[in-house]
Amino acid sequence: MATTTHTVTNQPPPLVGYDVFTADHALTEAVERHLPLELLDDARQELSSLGTTAGSVQAREWGFLANEHPPELRTHDRYGHRIDEVDFHPAWHRLLGHAVTNGLTDAWGRPGGHVRRAAGFLVWTQAEAGHGCPLSMTHAAVPALRTDPALAAFWEPKLTSRIYEGEDLRPAAAKTGVLFGMGMTEKQGGSDVRANTTAAAPLDAEGEYLLTGHKWFCSAPMSDAFLVLAQAPGGLTCFLVPRVLEDGERNVFRIQRLKDKLGNRSNASSEVEFDRTWARRVGEEGRGVRTIIEMVAATRLDCVVGSAALMRQAVAQAVHHAAYRSAFGGVLIEKPLMRNVLADLALESEAATALAMRLAAAYDGDSEEERAFLRLAVPAAKYWVTKRCTPVTAEALECLGGNGYVEESGMPRLLREAPLNSIWEGSGNVQALDVLRALQREPLALNAFLEEVGRARGADHRLDGAIKDMLAELADLDGIEARARRLVERMALVLQGSLLVRYAPPAVADAFCASRLGADWGTAFGTLPHTLDLASLVERARAVV
Repeated sequence: MATTTHTVTNQPPPLVGYDVFTADHALTEAVERHLPLELLDDARQELSSLGTTAGSVQAREWGFLANEHPPELRTHDRYGHRIDEVDFHPAWHRLLGHAVTNGLTDAWGRPGGHVRRAAGFLVWTQAEAGHGCPLSMTHAAVPALRTDPALAAFWEPKLTSRIYEGEDLRPAAAKTGVLFGMGMTEKQGGSDVRANTTAAAPLDAEGEYLLTGHKWFCSAPMSDAFLVLAQAPGGLTCFLVPRVLEDGERNVFRIQRLKDKLGNRSNASSEVEFDRTWARRVGEEGRGVRTIIEMVAATRLDCVVGSAALMRQAVAQAVHHAAYRSAFGGVLIEKPLMRNVLADLALESEAATALAMRLAAAYDGDSEEERAFLRLAVPAAKYWVTKRCTPVTAEALECLGGNGYVEESGMPRLLREAPLNSIWEGSGNVQALDVLRALQREPLALNAFLEEVGRARGADHRLDGAIKDMLAELADLDGIEARARRLVERMALVLQGSLLVRYAPPAVADAFCASRLGADWGTAFGTLPHTLDLASLVERARAVV
C-alpha cells in the first residue's frame, strides 16, 4: 500500500501534557477569591501538581482502561462459598489512590478544606469521572457520622485519611484509611425513601440492629462501610453497615448484580440484599432522613462540581480542536460562527465553575447565614448546573465533528457521563420541590439567598431586571408546584449572574447578562449577540499545551 495515502494532516495534537488547574482561569480565580491569603501558595502548589497529573498521558490512559475494563462481580469463590466481591482494573485503583492521597476525601478538618477539595475534585475528575462516586460518598459521610460522637471519633480519621488501602476487606480497626458508600433507594420507592421497606430489628446491645431487605442502587459496593436507611420500630432510621465485622467475619452483604449503565461504567453500582445484616444506628430512631440529609447535601454539591468538571473538559477539548483544525480556508477558532458556539459553551462552563466554588466556600464559612444560603443554593444549583451538562457536552462533541464521535477522542465517555449528576441524589423534580420546601419552612434561607444575589445590584441593568422578575415569581403562590422548575431555573441563573458580574472579566459578565438574563439569545448554543467580545471568551477558555 502506498504510504502517501497515509499522510496525516490537519489533525490537532492530543490535549495532554498540560496543567488542568492553571489552564482554567475561572477555577484559579475562584480559588484565589475564596481562600485566605495565607493558604494560597500551598493550595496553588497542591492543585497545580494534581492538575499536571490530571493532564498527563498516564492519567488519560488510566481513564480509558478503567472504562474499557469495567468492574466484575464475583458472588462465589471456586469452592462455592459466598464472597460478594467486585474486581476492578488496576487503573481504577491508581485513579482512586491518587485522589485519596491528594486529599479529595479530606475537607472537614483543615482550613479552606472545602474550597481546596472542590477545586481538586473539579480538576481530577476531568481525568476520569466514575471513581468520583466513592470519593464523594466518603467525603460526605463525615457530617452524618458527627451526629454520633463515638462513631465520628472512630471513623472520621479513617475517612479523611490520605492513605489508600484499596478495596481490601478487613475490619476497619485494622485499616488507616477507609471508603464509604450509601444505600438509600429501593426498587419500590426510588427517591421516595419514606416508602422503604428494609426492616431493622433491634438487638439487646444499645444501638445494634439486624437489617433485612434490599437496596436498588448501592454504589461502590467494595467500600468498607455504608450509611443506609431502614425502618426501625420508631420509624425510618439511619444505620452504619460495615462490610467486615470486628471479629473479621464478613457481614451479610449480598451483591445480587451490578448495574449495566449508560455511563459511569468504571464505577460499580449494585443491587444488594440484607439478611439479618448487622448494623449500628446513627442518630435517633425515626430521624433517618434528618441524620443523613447533610450527607445528601454534600453529595449534591459534588454533583454540581462534577458537572462543572465535565463541562470544563468538554469545552477545553472543543476549543483545543478548533484552535488547530482548518476548514473552508481558515482555522476553525477564527470562524465567526464557530467562535460564537465556543464562546457560548465557555460561558456556561465558567458560570458553573463560579457557582460550584461559591457553594464550597459557603461550607468553609460555616456561619448561620452561610448554612441558610446553602439550604436554597445547593438544590437550585444541583437542579440547573447538572441539567446544563448534557447539552454542553453534546455541543462540544459536535465541535469535533466525526472525530468527536469516536471513542478514542474521549468525548463519547464525557457525553455518557453527563446525565448522571442530574439523576444521582435526586433528579430535577426532587431538587425543585426541595427548594419549595426550604422557601416555605426556612425564611432565613431566602433572606441569605437574596442578600447574596443583592450584592451585585446596580452593576448591570439586566441582572437587576432578572432579580425583580424572580421576586415577582417568589411572591406568586398560584400553581407554585407546577411552576417550580421555572422558578428554580430563574434563581440559579440570577445567582450565577450575580457571581459573574462581581468577579468575572467584563466580557464574560456582559455576555452572560445579555444572553441568560437579557433574553438576547436563541434556543441553541452559538446564538450569542454578535456584538459581544466573543474572542475574549474563547481565548479565556483555551487550555494551552
